Amino acid sequence: MDDLAKIADISELKGEVVVARRTVYVYQAPVRIWHWVNAACMTVLFITGYLIASPPGSLGGEASAHYQMGYIRFAHFAAGQTMAVFFLMRFVWVFLGNPASKQLFWVPVWKKNFWDGLWNEAKWYAFAVKFPRQYVGHNPLAHLMMFFVFTLGTIFMICTGFALYSQGAGEGSIWAKLFGWVFLIFPNSQDVHTYHHLGLWVLCIFAAIHVYAAVREDIMSRQSMISSMISGERQFRDDKV
Repeated sequence: MDDLAKIADISELKGEVVVARRTVYVYQAPVRIWHWVNAACMTVLFITGYLIASPPGSLGGEASAHYQMGYIRFAHFAAGQTMAVFFLMRFVWVFLGNPASKQLFWVPVWKKNFWDGLWNEAKWYAFAVKFPRQYVGHNPLAHLMMFFVFTLGTIFMICTGFALYSQGAGEGSIWAKLFGWVFLIFPNSQDVHTYHHLGLWVLCIFAAIHVYAAVREDIMSRQSMISSMISGERQFRDDKV
């Protein structure tokens, strides 16, 4: 059986009390490190990105005594470059890690059980079923959202962000050579700014939903979620159903 396949459907237990606490090692150290570094970078990017789009009021005194927007932009650029490097490392780990490390970059849309699991998870989040299914990695709904919103969204933000950065670095810079093609798709630089800013809000909303879902699952589904990204182990607590 696939390591990421459904390992139990406690809806089939029909109220029986099963005493069991199963633990499966899911998230390897590089994945966990990337997750928390990425979370820190996104937090900085959300705050500084908002301030860049909606600058704070001017400070009093001599302009030469302040570097407010300069510090904000530096933090944004540094967090963006750090996130891009770790995202590249995360992609490389797809070829070196366990099956769970691969979920972020592909979705098995050709599998019937994926769509069946997706429908069941949608009902679970809508409080239409009493018990969830248990998965070693991401459940199908989370899998779908992580790929189409987070992964593709992050790639879009990295490409548009570095394209905008290349304008300040100059036409002959490495950034312009690597990401200048973005302006072939969006010739108007302001359009790139706008889409990049909209992407910020999409990922910000996604992050809020992600945190809500993790906390909800940790409490309601009897599966460890938050602690799994610290220890790497997912615990299935079937002592109460």
